[in-house]
Amino acid sequence: MNFDTIIERKGSGCFKYDALKLMYDKEDLIPLWVADMDFAIAEPIQTALAQRLKHPIFGYNFRGRDFDDAVRHWQQTQYGWDTSSSQIIMVPSLMTALAITILTLSKAGDKIVIQTPVYPPFHSTVKEHKRELLTNALVNINGRYEIDWLDFEEKIRQAKLFILCNPHNPVGRVFTQKELERMGEICARHNVIIFSDEIHADLVYAPHQHIPIASIRAERVISAISPAKSFNVAGLATGVLILQDEEFIQKITELNMSLHTFMGNVFGIRALIAAYTQSAPWLVSVKEYLKANRDYLATYLAEHLPKVKMSPCEGSYLAWLDFRDYKLTDDELMQILRDKAGVALNGGISFGSEGSGFMRLNFACPRAVLHEALIRIKENFQDV
Repeated sequence: MNFDTIIERKGSGCFKYDALKLMYDKEDLIPLWVADMDFAIAEPIQTALAQRLKHPIFGYNFRGRDFDDAVRHWQQTQYGWDTSSSQIIMVPSLMTALAITILTLSKAGDKIVIQTPVYPPFHSTVKEHKRELLTNALVNINGRYEIDWLDFEEKIRQAKLFILCNPHNPVGRVFTQKELERMGEICARHNVIIFSDEIHADLVYAPHQHIPIASIRAERVISAISPAKSFNVAGLATGVLILQDEEFIQKITELNMSLHTFMGNVFGIRALIAAYTQSAPWLVSVKEYLKANRDYLATYLAEHLPKVKMSPCEGSYLAWLDFRDYKLTDDELMQILRDKAGVALNGGISFGSEGSGFMRLNFACPRAVLHEALIRIKENFQDV
């Protein structure tokens, strides 16, 4: 588990490296954008995949009980959440799950609430399916984001569905039990369904603690989880929905089956089981390394780039960086980072208008790579 090892990923068919030319019109960039890690996956997952590869037939999959048991085991041991009375539905990705949820539990013209700035596919998935987007903008208080409760309830009272992102991408918040209880109570009072994207749940740093909102209030809550981020297996396209409402289970299952998105892939199934039953020690180690990277990044910025403010990163490996003191447009900011510094970050404006002047930086890489990227940024912003 040497996370300092630099693994060459170019040419492996990975979006993070091989799509640089497509997305940034340049290939010679340090890619700190797409949310996956530049680390080798846990050995138990590698072993499970290699073992399955020894069998030379890859026909249609059957999801056995060991899959559901692994999901339940992980939620119980990590979060104390007993899901024995809940239904587990397998999906290729959490965004597939969100689209299916929107299509089955709302109709065209219904209003859906998101908390901006937030993951761009939340915006696009709502709009692509002809629903109306309502934004409850999070309030930036000295870099830390809080919920505007008056606005939240005003938007929720109009809505059919609320998409919760916890831990939040990109601002790094891990919502507290008090905040989750209040959101749950407001949604219940107005009969609003909660779709809770918890894909970064396993990557939370002490003293913060992830709490599945469904462990507080399970009714009308659809929890979406995956080992994709925490165990670096996003390319294996395996996610899970956990829910209790029979009406929701029936509708989502019917569409999931009619779209033929329910069967999963053989490697994703084996990876999830190995991740959730054998790979907890690897996760502990990678979180320690990520926390050190996070702290190194924050210290470097404070010492060498004090104009760049980093929001407290309570969870995930995504840093939310405020460049607004430079008084640059979003295009100018991107141009300097891409064309002069040679680094690929996510433009904050893509997360919503509230992200103007911000950048998202993925620090899940070897420390030497992060250090080189920061040196490049410092050298090209000294005279700005």
